[in-house]
Amino acid sequence: MAPCSTSTPSRLSRFWSSATRAKALPPPSDSSAVRTLSGDALVRRLGLFDLILLGIGASIGAGIFVVTGTVARDAGPGVTISFVLAGASCVLNGLCYAELASRFPAVSGGAYLYTYTAFNELTAFLVFAQLMLDYHIGAASIARSLASYMVTMLELFPFFKDNVPSWVGHGGEEFLGGNLSINMLAPIALAVLTIILSQGVKESSALNSVMTATKVVIVIFVIFAGAFEVDISNWSPFAPNGAKAILTGATVVFFAYVGFDAVANSAEEAKEPQRDLPLGILGSLLVCVLLYIGVCLVLTGMVPYKLLGEEAPLAEAFTSKGMKYVSVLISIGAVAGLTTTLLVGLYVQSRLYLALGRHGLLPDVFAKVHPTRHTPVNAQVWVGVIASVLAGLFNVRILSHILSVGSLTGYSVVSACVVVLRWNEKSANENSSRWISSWQEGVLSLFIVACSGFVAGLCYRVDAPLVFSVAAVIVALLASVALQYRQVYTRAASFSCPGVPIVPAICIFFNIFLFAQLHYEAWVRFIVLSIITVGVYAFYGQYHADPYADETIVYRRAPLEEVQ
Repeated sequence: MAPCSTSTPSRLSRFWSSATRAKALPPPSDSSAVRTLSGDALVRRLGLFDLILLGIGASIGAGIFVVTGTVARDAGPGVTISFVLAGASCVLNGLCYAELASRFPAVSGGAYLYTYTAFNELTAFLVFAQLMLDYHIGAASIARSLASYMVTMLELFPFFKDNVPSWVGHGGEEFLGGNLSINMLAPIALAVLTIILSQGVKESSALNSVMTATKVVIVIFVIFAGAFEVDISNWSPFAPNGAKAILTGATVVFFAYVGFDAVANSAEEAKEPQRDLPLGILGSLLVCVLLYIGVCLVLTGMVPYKLLGEEAPLAEAFTSKGMKYVSVLISIGAVAGLTTTLLVGLYVQSRLYLALGRHGLLPDVFAKVHPTRHTPVNAQVWVGVIASVLAGLFNVRILSHILSVGSLTGYSVVSACVVVLRWNEKSANENSSRWISSWQEGVLSLFIVACSGFVAGLCYRVDAPLVFSVAAVIVALLASVALQYRQVYTRAASFSCPGVPIVPAICIFFNIFLFAQLHYEAWVRFIVLSIITVGVYAFYGQYHADPYADETIVYRRAPLEEVQ
């Protein structure tokens, strides 16, 4: 019996040792240096303008033509404030992302890589899993929406009117009581985009730039065309259902901005990552905020908020004003918007798989980079196949209520990473005579902020007495004060997020507040997926992971003529 008693502790100790190891913080690098090409490297081809268009392409989809009207039916013209509040929150999150993107300019990985460095291997793997499920389901859902819009545009021609079967693109042909929903056009669209992404970042960036520019021009045209039809009397009352409806609207439209993290995941392919990544993240967010505000003001000014449609409010508003040609432009903009959102989503997923393949947490087949195209073809094809199966066989919209878990938890962890990496080296061993180390105290304070945000969100959700919400806010403030005055902070070498640790603490509080607003099934999904992820790590990841694997990879910039 003795061997059994010793083997179990040794297994547990090995699991704990592996799970808690962290990746070393990379030294500051000269991103402007021209380096030798490695077979496992991506190529730096993306400039600042490309990165801004990448962020806009990931964020603005058909939602700008739909979500605005849906929320306006409850918040009234105050939906504009909802977008301002959500945009402000995302800008704060963007500041955290911008600092970390400039600190990790060399390799792909985004939130996963930041977590691996600031916390530990298992937490990073959990962040990856939660984000990836969001990306997979989201890509399939967007592909189905894109297929539907494409059929709608085809039906503008008399030959196709009412002649396109449902299994081609409109929804899907249902079988087995709705458990299967066949859609042919969505997988075709995914296959085409996967092929483009596999050809190289230059080709996919060109498509994204053209499509994003198209939809931005259309949105600007819609704003200016609608401005001449605005009746300012429709803006009164501005908040017909009070401030709570506006705040609830902010929790809904927050997800209209999600996508700026795509810029951070392009770190390995940016020409000047330390300079351009922060500017790309914040620049794309600023453009999105301005476009959303403009659309909200025009939409609620053209039509009384009570009369707005639910499926295509913007198109219906222009049709009611006798401007049907604008509705056609809106459909084109929706197709362009969904295409870029899907393209960037598939791009980000492949780069995350690439990062985990390099570190051994997933099979090394995902770490293979094509020797001439310099794209992670295996990871890209895998991502495309998963999305195609989901989009082609299932009605993924029924899973929409379990989405956004990965985004909210990922954003929260990224904000915590900013704080941890500022005092990780200086205060990790300080005050070692206390019962709890300074590092542990800081992490505990961050955890208390997150828990307070969840409690406040629950109280808001169930309309609990205000005193409970106030108590949660006070606890979060006390934890933030502890972070401010009981830790020693250094300044980031490149871009520095202002207001550390207060700004990251606000991000964590609000993100988890939104997490509490999600459907209960989303919470179940979070717990179940976390358990499965720990199991995968225990049986595979801990034995194959190598946090130093990517330190031997050599990178290069784009050829000189492309830089010029």
